[in-house]
Amino acid sequence: MTSVSQNNLPHNLNTDALLDTIRRCEVCAHSNPPLPVTPNPIVRGTKKSKIRIISQAPGTLAHASSVPFNDPSGKRLRDWLGVDETAFYNPDFFAITPMGFCFPGQDINGGDLPPRRECAPLWQDPLTKALSNIELTLLVGMYAVKSYLGPKMERNLTETVRKWPSFGPGLMPLPHPSWRNNGWIKKHDWFAEELVELKRRVCEIIGEENTKARET
Repeated sequence: MTSVSQNNLPHNLNTDALLDTIRRCEVCAHSNPPLPVTPNPIVRGTKKSKIRIISQAPGTLAHASSVPFNDPSGKRLRDWLGVDETAFYNPDFFAITPMGFCFPGQDINGGDLPPRRECAPLWQDPLTKALSNIELTLLVGMYAVKSYLGPKMERNLTETVRKWPSFGPGLMPLPHPSWRNNGWIKKHDWFAEELVELKRRVCEIIGEENTKARET
């Protein structure tokens, strides 16, 4: 792989070239502390992508397979969206651009570490410019919500997600679909209303024929 830094990042890359450059990035491997695993940046999208998913970072299964959301969290997220794997992994429909592109390793309790800090400042703005046909951006989890909403977010993630209508039709904050949030999802029954709207928007953007709505 060729190392990439803020100083040698090419300007005005087209979408495909930018994604290829991200996949070759090794910045975190040369940082202090270095990435504890071999860099494997995972990102998907095309110039045609219509819905952008900005999540946390790949987990162990995604790192092993190089397939984003290749785990129970991904199944739940696809249920939230109302799509199957075929639609979800169609990059003309969904761009998957997490805050950190590499699996960050695990803490002493076996939980995933936070996304690497080197990643988002280097890549998120160029991706926003390159993915110019995005109609809906999903901020999945605290790291994405805090980074993109900043002072616009409420006092915590729960209140921010609850105020989802205030962010307009092009942006929706969501909790992470991890099993660790099972209790949160059960406790906050109002979240079901957001999921109804989320499915409606996804259906509107990629077409009913590409969603599970066609099965009902």
